[in-house]
Amino acid sequence: MATFIINIKLSQQGIKDIDHTTKRAAIFKTEAKKLGAKVKEIFWTLGDHDGLLILEAPDDETATAAILHLAAMGNVHTSTCRAYTAAEMDKIVAKVHGG
Repeated sequence: MATFIINIKLSQQGIKDIDHTTKRAAIFKTEAKKLGAKVKEIFWTLGDHDGLLILEAPDDETATAAILHLAAMGNVHTSTCRAYTAAEMDKIVAKVHGG
């Protein structure tokens, strides 16, 4: 499974309905699972972003579907990056020198 780290920024709608933020997160976990992705962690944060989501999916397309579903709910804006484990990175780095 590929890992994706999603930075979350609350939209105006999300801020207005902040009382239900954890309920919405639980709903998203269920919806992501239906799409074939797994929410590993959700954190609410201080600073430039309001939250951080760690998502696992079998491929980029599944992750994209889950993230688009989240965005379509209208409560957050997202910024996503693909994350690699040490083992995955070792395989990538091995290819740099023709391995």
